[in-house]
This record gives sequence, C-alpha cells and structure tokens, in this order.
Amino acid sequence: MKKHTWLSLMLAVLLTACSSAVKLDDVPVVDRSATDTAGRAGQTPGGGAGTGTGVGPGASGQSRVAPVAVDDSASRAPGPQNVGRVILFDYDSFVVKPEYAPVLEAHANYLKTNNSRRMTIEGHTDERGGREYNLALGQKRSEAVRRSLVLLGVPDNQLEAVSFGEEKPADPGLDEGAFAKNRRAELAYR
Repeated sequence: MKKHTWLSLMLAVLLTACSSAVKLDDVPVVDRSATDTAGRAGQTPGGGAGTGTGVGPGASGQSRVAPVAVDDSASRAPGPQNVGRVILFDYDSFVVKPEYAPVLEAHANYLKTNNSRRMTIEGHTDERGGREYNLALGQKRSEAVRRSLVLLGVPDNQLEAVSFGEEKPADPGLDEGAFAKNRRAELAYR
C-alpha cells in the first residue's frame, strides 16, 4: 500500500512540475489611440514606441510595416513560386490576418498537388515576454497557420508546427520595426 501511495505522490509532483501557467486564451486589450494605458505618448498598437521606422499607423491610418526581404535562393526552393513564406502577427496575438489568405491558399494548393512534400511551420515571437511564454505563443502561431492549411484541404500528415519563441529573430534590432518582423510564422519545405 505504501508503494502505491508513494507512486501516486510522485506522479502528482511530476505533473505539477510540468504544468504551465502561461495563459494565451485571454484576448489582449490593444489601445489603438496615440497613448497607451500607461500614458506613454507615441506608442504604436504593437506595444513599442514609434521610431519613425515605418511601423504603426500613419496619418492615413495605413500600416507602414516594411516587407521582410527574401533572398534569391527562394526562387529555387520547393514550394509555389513568387509566393511569400512569412506570415506576420500582431503584438501578443496568434490570429492569422485575412491578408495572408492568398499566401496560405497558394501553399495549400502546392501541398495538395505535391503530396510527397512536407512543410514545417516555424512560430516566432519578438523578445518581449518570458522565454516560456514566447515558446508557447510561437507554438500557438504555428498551430494557427497549420489549422488554416488543414481547413484548406492539406492533409495533417504533411504539416509540422514548431516554435522557436524569441530564439531566432529575423531582425536583431530593439525597435518596433524589428519586433514586427520577428512576430511571424515561417513556412519551410522539407
């Protein structure tokens, strides 16, 4: 009887140690005005100070986020040609924006016609937030893209969703422009 009690106790301790307090189901509140809740003027909706680097709504209300540069080797890479492989996300969000629907449709069509191809969806975050939180958020981003592709008819066995959190930034800068490029999911064929 003691052995059974001891095993139960050890299992409970192990499960408690492996649990996570990261809550991603709460919808973040975003202040879309020029002043955030802490009263700092000049903040962009993404959570960082505006730097004049082309991020945040301009006077016309349109986003001025610069696209991520793609190298020349992308034209020789597997996958649909002339189609982006990066899905950008808003600050503290894992919602795939409607503007990426054509990108996802092109990749879904390619994967459905090339059923031997596999794709890894790599979720990334900017450096704000703790390591565990960022790994969980990166996973939520990659899973959101994976679910979108499955809904477009891609068999689940062709897709793998992984998270790198903040570990592989696209831009090592510490301004909102760099943070915006780092909040992404990358589509990689293997």
